[in-house]
Amino acid sequence: MDYSEFIGQVQHRLKLGKQGQAVRAIRATLTTLGERLQAGEAKDLAGPLPMEIDWYLIHAESGERFHFDEFVSRVAEREGIDDGDALFHAKGVMSLVAEVVPEGEFEQIRGQLPEEYDPLFELVGNEEAFN
Repeated sequence: MDYSEFIGQVQHRLKLGKQGQAVRAIRATLTTLGERLQAGEAKDLAGPLPMEIDWYLIHAESGERFHFDEFVSRVAEREGIDDGDALFHAKGVMSLVAEVVPEGEFEQIRGQLPEEYDPLFELVGNEEAFN
């Protein structure tokens, strides 16, 4: 999947009016995820993504430990939206990442995060959620 297609898919899933909004959702989600993951895991997750997108994961300050509420707050702050919308955006971005990244690598990421992060993956494999 190339950059334009990835952006378009996120824009469609999140029902965003402009591509810039989709880019902000992607940047906010993946930068925050990159901060939470170990550097090696972030790089593994980034590998299959378009290079314009993998940058957000690779260049984040990796290895921080913070709770899921803090994850959502960081996404919201980066996007300039409320926490509820930020959570939905993060779920939508992660649902697409799960389609692009090989299942084994994606499951390693899930395994690295505590159970409190499970809501982030609620829409993975549920394409009907975006119709």
